[in-house]
Amino acid sequence: MDVMNPDLRTTEQGFLINSADWNENIAQQLAASNNIKLSDDHWEIILFIRRYYLQFKHLPNARVFTKAIAKELGEAKGNSRYLHKLFPEGPLKYACKLAGLPKPPTCL
Repeated sequence: MDVMNPDLRTTEQGFLINSADWNENIAQQLAASNNIKLSDDHWEIILFIRRYYLQFKHLPNARVFTKAIAKELGEAKGNSRYLHKLFPEGPLKYACKLAGLPKPPTCL
C-alpha cells in the first residue's frame, strides 16, 4: 500500500500488484515514493518498456533492454551510462516499477 494513494496495491518492493491500475498519475506517485523526479527522458524509457512488454509479453534482461533501447531510440540513449543517470539504482528494475510492470526476473 502506498501512503500517497492508500488504494494502490504494491508488492513489498513497490511494484504494482495489478498492472491494469497503471496510469501516468500512478507513475508519478511511484516515482515520488522512490525519490525520482520524472523528466521527459524518464518518460521515454518508461513508455518504451511498456510497449516492449505489451509486444513481447515478457521483460528483457538488462543487456537486451539496453540493446532494444539503442535500436529504437539510438545509441545515445541505449547505453548503460545514460540509463544509470536516469535510474541510478537500476535502470531495468526502476523503469519496470514506474511503468507498472512486474519485477524483472533477473533483478534482485
